[in-house]
Amino acid sequence: MKVGKVERKNDILLGPIERPVLNFLAKHMPDWVNSDMLTVLGILGSALTLVSGIMAGRTGGPYRNPWILVLCLGFVINWFGDSLDGTLARYRHKERPNFGYFIDHSVDGFTAVCMFFGFGFAGMSSLLVAAFGAIGYLLMMITVYLKTHVTGVFEMTTIKIGPTELRVLAIIFSLVHYFLQPAPVRLPFAGGEGIKLGTLLVGVIAAILFIYYVVETIRVGRRLAIEDGKRLEQRLAKEAKAAEKEMKKMEKELKKSSKKANGKNALGDISRIS
Repeated sequence: MKVGKVERKNDILLGPIERPVLNFLAKHMPDWVNSDMLTVLGILGSALTLVSGIMAGRTGGPYRNPWILVLCLGFVINWFGDSLDGTLARYRHKERPNFGYFIDHSVDGFTAVCMFFGFGFAGMSSLLVAAFGAIGYLLMMITVYLKTHVTGVFEMTTIKIGPTELRVLAIIFSLVHYFLQPAPVRLPFAGGEGIKLGTLLVGVIAAILFIYYVVETIRVGRRLAIEDGKRLEQRLAKEAKAAEKEMKKMEKELKKSSKKANGKNALGDISRIS
């Protein structure tokens, strides 16, 4: 399916604020800046979040660590490049829908990996749980893109939460660990020392993403099974009707051929008698 024919749904919570800002930036962007540059800038922002997380983990953890502020800056840079590249292309009427769709969302996968592993390496979350968060996010992305292919509708948001809202939440999550030292949460399965608040939050997000993947796979799968079943019945009925029509045509031709053969035999009998 070509992306140019896809219906886009982007009803995000911050849309009324974000869209005017992006349109303003696109209108005042220098001529020498193009969409590809912004895409690369977004990738660099994602990489910066991962590198900053690693450095924060190696220099004492997230509390009062300046690398966490650099990590937050990485999210801002990623938002600027990733959100503005498509807006700039549309403003200048230089859209490349298939190329843009493919590159933009391939980069989104890289961004998700950088974000979750950045949290893990920085010590804001268990690295293992952060890995599950990244896997859940990638599964969610796969579901969204497969739905786009089979339904023709690209749902860019889920319950009004899109990439922009996720970046804001990630920045808040990071700043909480920068300014505070959240006490461990004591749970029955967490042992005597408890579990990090960040690990718990990332774990909950990972669980939600996995549930979304399973529920949407079942829901959309059932819908497609019904739709394909109806199309299959229609096709089989059409094929049966065409086969019946062809059979009647063959029977008609056979009867016509039989009449001609009988006529020739009758003429032969008459000629022999005479």
